[in-house]
This record gives sequence, C-alpha cells and structure tokens, in this order.
Amino acid sequence: MKRLKRVAMLLVLCASVGSVPAAQPQQQEVQDGITLRPINKYWHVLISEEQLNQQAAQEYSGLISTAREKGALVPAGDPEARRLRAIAQRIIPFAPRWNREASGWNWQVNLLESDQVNAFCMPGGRIAFFSGIIDKLKLTDDEIAAVMGHEMAHALREHGLEQAGKSGLTSLGARLGGAALSAWLGIDPNITSTATNAAGQLLVLKFSRNDEREADLVGLDLAARAGFDPRAGISLWQKMAAQNQRAPIELLSTHPLGSERIAQIQDHMNVLLPLYARTKGTTVDKLPPYRSNVALR
Repeated sequence: MKRLKRVAMLLVLCASVGSVPAAQPQQQEVQDGITLRPINKYWHVLISEEQLNQQAAQEYSGLISTAREKGALVPAGDPEARRLRAIAQRIIPFAPRWNREASGWNWQVNLLESDQVNAFCMPGGRIAFFSGIIDKLKLTDDEIAAVMGHEMAHALREHGLEQAGKSGLTSLGARLGGAALSAWLGIDPNITSTATNAAGQLLVLKFSRNDEREADLVGLDLAARAGFDPRAGISLWQKMAAQNQRAPIELLSTHPLGSERIAQIQDHMNVLLPLYARTKGTTVDKLPPYRSNVALR
C-alpha cells in the first residue's frame, strides 16, 4: 500500500512537470567563458539525489555483471581498458568545477566489447565505453578525452535528470529504458529493468540541443584542464560525421552533426586552448598544430 501511494504521488508530480519550469525565467550564467543554464533542482522533487544514485548504481552494476557473464566486459588488465582509466584519472579531479557534489561520486570506468559507436556516463560518475567508438573512429587519447568529457558533462550538469523529469519519469519509463539498454548488448531485459525509476531511463535519453552544446564545451574544458588538446573536439566530431554517413550511430541519433557544432567549439578556442597550453608550460602561439591519426578534410 505504501508503495502504491508513492507511485501515485510520483504520477501526480510528473503530470505537473510541463508547467512549472516553463513559468520560470530562462536564466543563464557564465563560468570560465562558457554560458550555462543553472542546474535546475526542481527535478529533485520527483527523484531525490540519493534515490537517483542508488538506482544508477543498481542499473550500472546489472549491466557490468551481465556483460561479464557474456564475455563482453573487457578485463581491467587489457591495454585499452587501462588506457581509458588513465585518461579518466586525469579528468576526474576537475569534475567538481562543474558540480561540487561530484567530489563525492564513486567514479567507475569500464570498457564493453561491442560494435556500437557509443559511450555514456550515468549519475554518480559511472562511465562505460563501447569498443566500437574507439576502434571504428581510431580515437587518439585527446579524442577519447573529448568523448569522455562530453559524457561526464551530461552527468555533471544533470541533463539526464532534467530530461527524465520533462518526460514524466515513472517506473514504466525506467523499464522501457532498461529494455532499450538490453538491446545494446543482447542482455536479458530482466537484468536491465531492475531499477524502479530513474536509472534505466537515464541511459537512453536523448538530450536537447542546448544540452549537447553545453556538454561539448564543458567536456572540452575538463579535457583541456587535464592536459588533453581541446582541438581534438573538432576532429572527433568530423570523424563522427564521416562514420554517421556510413551507418547512423547512437551518439548522433538526436542531433546530426552540423557546421554549427564545430563552429561553436572553434569559437571557444580562445577560452579552451590557453587552459591546455598552461598544462604544457607554454603559450597558445607556441603550440604545434593538432594532428589526428586519420586524414580529415
């Protein structure tokens, strides 16, 4: 009975999701040269942060356990898994700049064997890369850092929570999200639908155009401060666009790459590149040109 009351309350709250934020003014703030929308804590009325992290941990744990059982979890000692974790270790210390609560997150990084060109970061700092994104795009360390920073930025700026709230998040939504996730690796849907609300849905949400712009820039800020060349963000999205022409990829399924996205990154190089140059003990004008490992037009 208590559970039914709780679900009923969530449904009532979800029904009002569309009207309350719309009545609020669209505020903006500028941090480190990047224009942001303040994190909207309204969505925590629907889902507490503790609840969100518990469900995300449960969903992520289920995914990793099933991947291990199916031989899809790349061992920790594998060179590519070590490479990912080394990059993450350099970026994570800068995460609290964009969300103070990230200093208490239990960060995890795993590599899954899959042809999918995709990666994600769940609430609480649970990161997963699919081997397809590294292999098919032949990513350099700088480009991996751009992807990782982008996905971390979605979690840090709580984009998933906001989108889930706007979608009227319920336990049904989570089960649907879990079912979609199960298709990625051929996982039993019963495994991925164990969460009763937020986590499953957050894995498969499509972010808004503004969320993607914000994640691009915040992600490159993180990467640059960690000593990765932010110019890799341009070559990354060029590679994404070329791959997407051959076979549509999940990471670009909502917002196709356009010149606007790359232009935004270029427009912020005056902010991003000095951060990177500082880590190299030099100035922007003395940096060598960025060269990817694939010829790009």
